[in-house]
Amino acid sequence: MNYIIRPAAKDDIIRQYRYYLVDQDVPELANRFLRAVEETIEKLIAMPKMGSPKDFGNAALRELRSWPVQGFEDVRIYYLAEVERLRVIRILHGKRNLSRIFKRDWADD
Repeated sequence: MNYIIRPAAKDDIIRQYRYYLVDQDVPELANRFLRAVEETIEKLIAMPKMGSPKDFGNAALRELRSWPVQGFEDVRIYYLAEVERLRVIRILHGKRNLSRIFKRDWADD
């Protein structure tokens, strides 16, 4: 199984990385976050159904699942486990307004 990361999820990664790097001024933490995202995605590829199902009222995302980034449990990977691939939709901190984010329409890129 392979995976794709939507542009919005890539932006989420960059935003969180910059937060650790610039706002918190902890480059080691920023780099550890990037590695943790990669490692967590690899685990999800191996066991895509291990994430818990989420329902945010968006029919296009009715199979959405989430799993915490290893070592950064407040940040979760939201993904769709498809037959041939894992589609990473967003990577968001739990303090965000998730219902609002996922109820919006999203383009399939």
